[in-house]
Amino acid sequence: MSRETVEKLSLELSGKSPEEIIRRAVEVFGVSSTALASSFGAEDQVITDILHHEKLQVPVFTLDTGRLPQETYDVLDATRKRYGLQIEVLFPETSAVEAMVTSHGANLFYESVELRKECCRIRKVQPLTHKLSTLKAWICGLRREQSVTRTAIAPVEWDAAFGLYKINPLAEVSEAWVWDYIKTRSVPFNALHDSGYPSIGCAPCSRAVKPGEDIRAGRWWWEIAEHRECGLHREHK
Repeated sequence: MSRETVEKLSLELSGKSPEEIIRRAVEVFGVSSTALASSFGAEDQVITDILHHEKLQVPVFTLDTGRLPQETYDVLDATRKRYGLQIEVLFPETSAVEAMVTSHGANLFYESVELRKECCRIRKVQPLTHKLSTLKAWICGLRREQSVTRTAIAPVEWDAAFGLYKINPLAEVSEAWVWDYIKTRSVPFNALHDSGYPSIGCAPCSRAVKPGEDIRAGRWWWEIAEHRECGLHREHK
């Protein structure tokens, strides 16, 4: 598929509902060559529910970094039971984690942006890269209003960092839309959302946000906003 074709498909899907975007994308890329990468945040839970409701047998996988909050494991199990899903759980390479922690300590991510990104690379980017090498497209829960690094997200993109297509069915929706969907359909969600966590990653790198703060302000809050990505999603200019 050429870049022009991707842009044409994305333009075709601009303004469409998340359900329409997902159905069309799965039609183009195929069920067996597409997967949802879920961190069990609110957006990913909405997409999981849509896949189930639309009877699309798209596989779901997640990254277990070894530093996740208990609440994330709770919603993982609740999701498995609710939808009858066999969720693939990916782990980082043990030897790489051991070497990193031995060299830099358990809390290296607070020391510098470079060490924080190295931790993200080993715990998340490496296992994700291996998984994505087996796919044609991955579905993500990114939204344009989430942060300054995501304002140009399109419904379908070529992900040059990983060499496959990225489907963003919620790119154009609001946070209010996401929560209205969750409440209307009684979708399981991470209990930390009720404690002021709009964005949830590893426990040491996530915190509740204050009233009026950006919804991504609780991720790597000790860094400037332009640095607050982990490598899973390239910056959008």
